[in-house]
Amino acid sequence: MKKRTKIKVFLVDDHPAVRQGVSSYLARQGPMSVVGEAADDKEALRKLKRISADVIILDISLPGMDGGELAQRLRRTAPRAKLIAFSIHAGQEYVVRMARCGVHGYVMKDAPTSKLVEAILRVHQGGLSFPSGMSDAILAPGAPPSSGAAKAVLTAREREVLALLAEGLANKEVARKLGISVRTAETHREHLSRKLGIAPIAGLTKYAIQQGLTSLGLPAAPDAEGLQR
Repeated sequence: MKKRTKIKVFLVDDHPAVRQGVSSYLARQGPMSVVGEAADDKEALRKLKRISADVIILDISLPGMDGGELAQRLRRTAPRAKLIAFSIHAGQEYVVRMARCGVHGYVMKDAPTSKLVEAILRVHQGGLSFPSGMSDAILAPGAPPSSGAAKAVLTAREREVLALLAEGLANKEVARKLGISVRTAETHREHLSRKLGIAPIAGLTKYAIQQGLTSLGLPAAPDAEGLQR
């Protein structure tokens, strides 16, 4: 029988006891393995340039760099990794902000550790894991708290891809324009659809226009496909 590949987890938290506790618990979970730890933003960014991780668990209240900014930096440093915010803060404003900075999940530190395991499994499989009741605030593209925050949900590359898609370019043309592979362009489009909760190109185009990512004008009668799924 083929041996099951473990999910590689990287921990970022300034409290050694938290890192030790989480690492010890995850080590007892069959499908995952802690491949590295960091106590601050600099250590995390340095180590993740040479350590390959599938999921990064990030304390959002580290000394130094703001948690949202660090999440965005980590997405550039380790673009294949999924990010889970790990926090003592339960307020919706924290959850929404971190989601719009690119994390794929948000878990409270006082929740059972099994919730963290569930979130790791879910985001590793391509899903999202946020507290119940906050999905509308996080994903609703038609009513973001501000245009700046709405744009923060996307990386710079994703905004470039979205703008080109909105102008009618196919995946192959987007790839050629940005100097990336067609598969990478397709992956960016999949991430856009999942992050924004919008699948049809008409809906993505409408969103790009609303956020000022393209100079195209809003259509007089938006297609019904432009509605959020």
